[in-house]
Amino acid sequence: MASLASPGVTALGVDRVLDVSLLVGVAPVLATACGAVALAGLLCGRHGARRSRVVPCAALAAAAAAALTALVVNVAWRPFPDVVPVAVFVWVGVAALGIGAALPWVRRGTVRRRITALVALVSVIGAAGIQVNVLYGYVPTVRTALGVSDSRDVDFAALPPPRPMRRARDVRSWRLPLWASRRGAVTHVDIPALESGFPARTASIYLPPAYAVTDHPALPVLVLIAGAPGYPQDWLTAGRLAEVGDGYAAAHEGLAPVVVLADGTGGVLDNPLCMDSRAGNAETYLARDVPQWVDGHLDVDHDPRHRAIGGFSYGGACALQLATRAPGTYPTFLAVSGQDEPSLDTHQETVALLFGGDETAFAARNPMELLRTRRYEASAGMVVSGRDDAVDRAAAGNVVAATRGAGMDVRAVDLVGGHTWAVAIEALRTALPWLASRNGLDGTDSAPAGPRRLLAHP
Repeated sequence: MASLASPGVTALGVDRVLDVSLLVGVAPVLATACGAVALAGLLCGRHGARRSRVVPCAALAAAAAAALTALVVNVAWRPFPDVVPVAVFVWVGVAALGIGAALPWVRRGTVRRRITALVALVSVIGAAGIQVNVLYGYVPTVRTALGVSDSRDVDFAALPPPRPMRRARDVRSWRLPLWASRRGAVTHVDIPALESGFPARTASIYLPPAYAVTDHPALPVLVLIAGAPGYPQDWLTAGRLAEVGDGYAAAHEGLAPVVVLADGTGGVLDNPLCMDSRAGNAETYLARDVPQWVDGHLDVDHDPRHRAIGGFSYGGACALQLATRAPGTYPTFLAVSGQDEPSLDTHQETVALLFGGDETAFAARNPMELLRTRRYEASAGMVVSGRDDAVDRAAAGNVVAATRGAGMDVRAVDLVGGHTWAVAIEALRTALPWLASRNGLDGTDSAPAGPRRLLAHP
């Protein structure tokens, strides 16, 4: 069978521009420098006698805007599961300062000065935005920012149907044919919520190079969940999944897990805490609908022992929850920078909003409570945190202690960085060899027999 990922026809020069990094190198430095010059021009330009009033007023307004934003985001509204760092609000203040400094030019200047002020303001806001992006690593390239797909995307309808069940090839004697592409493919498909009714968004699937070969060995499945707010495809863009997967496959004859990027939230700003609750049946969707669809529509290893779940931030907490709630479906997990206890804000508010104050219902879904009362000898996991984030490290320590206490074989990994996609990328790169060994992709099979029920706990 021909390669799934074709070389594409995009001009080389255009590709180079689209693949310019927005996180390191010339682009972020140049954008920040232009923003600094533009802000200095707005503050120090010809305001005449009004300069002594304009600059202090703009500075005070910017500080107030940054403080108010921090109060709303981290205290009042809490749209994110994790606390937003101070550096983000500093850049919010810089953008607000640019707006305040530009207003006198826009209101009273000549047409030329108004246009100049608007261009300078865009530069200041762009510099602030790119620095926030550098902090989180969310938009890595120009291609990602513009939403331009690369040549590895394939139509799901063009994929070959799953093979009938038969004895898998020995991975130790497998060799990727010379004609096969060394790049994996990416496809996109709606995974129906037949049991859960969950309003899931379109999923994406990474297919390693070996998938294009008809008689490839059985490939294990890794389900990856992104953070909240966000999109299922964030692991492809911010998480550089295809690059990491291809890197592992290049050293292993095109073999790597098939990675399913399933929706764990149902919306950009939604946060159902990966549970079945008033906010939606996220757990049933991920524990039943997704694996059943994968087994019926993808040419993968159907042994449930060779299925894993992982995620970053919200997705990391979700991976732990499903590993404890559905160990027969996901006996292996990768939790990166996740919470130890699912939380919308305080414990009391979480229980009230999702379960009408029913502590028993919440406890039945709280992984820390399950780990205190149940045993998971057939399960294993990797818990990753960034050493620059004290909150994540504390949560990781709690999770490692609780999972090991419940009989899980759990590895703790501490990486350089904070609560960022850079840590998530390195976590995936670090975890792939362990996942391959755990799930039989390197010729071994360290996953013991375990429970077979999809949802282990009612």
